[in-house]
Amino acid sequence: MIILYGTQKSRALRVSWLLEELGIEWQFHFIDFAKGENRSESFLALNPSGKMPVLTDGDFVLTESAAIMRYLAEKYGQGHWLPAPGSQASGIHERWVSFVISELEQPLWNMGKHRFALPKEWQLEAMQNVAKWEFTQAAAIAEQWIPESGFVCGSEPMIADILLTQTLGWALGFEQSIGPKLSAYRDRMKDRPALAAALAKTAPK
Repeated sequence: MIILYGTQKSRALRVSWLLEELGIEWQFHFIDFAKGENRSESFLALNPSGKMPVLTDGDFVLTESAAIMRYLAEKYGQGHWLPAPGSQASGIHERWVSFVISELEQPLWNMGKHRFALPKEWQLEAMQNVAKWEFTQAAAIAEQWIPESGFVCGSEPMIADILLTQTLGWALGFEQSIGPKLSAYRDRMKDRPALAAALAKTAPK
C-alpha cells in the first residue's frame, strides 16, 4: 500500500494530486507540525530532515516531491505523465521541472521562510522585496514559455504541469502577479477532477 505523509498546504499536495490522476490506491497520513509530529522518532526514521512529503510504497521510502512524482509516473503512469525519454519534449519537460523548483518556487519559499517558517530572530523584512523581485523576473520568463493552450509539453498534462500549477497558486497566495497566459493556464489545470479529489482526501480532519 502507498502511504503519503504530509499536509495539504505543503508539497505533499502535488504528490496527492498525481496519485489521484494515476487512479491508484493510496492512503494519506497527516503530519501535525503544531504538535511536532514531524520531529517524532517515527517520522524522522522516514526522513531525518523532518520535512514533507514522504512516500512509502511497501517497504520503499522516498522523499523530495519531484523525485516521488517521477517514481510514481514511471512505475504507475502507463506511459503518461512523462514524455518519452530522449525526446525533445522530455528536454523541455526537464527544463520546466528545474525552472519551477529552482527559479519560481524558491523566491516564494523565501517569502514564507522570512514571514513564518524561520525563527523570528532570523527573519529579514528586506527579504520580501528581494524575493518579490526574483519571482517577478522568473514569472516573466514563464509567461513567455507557457503555451497559449494545452500544457507545458503539448496536449497531455505532465508532472511539470502539476508542479507549476501548485507554485502559481502559492504565488497568488503571496499576492504576487502572474501574466495572462499563466493565469489562463492555471485556470485550465486547477479545474481537473483529480485536484479536487486530492484536496478532499488531504483536508484536515
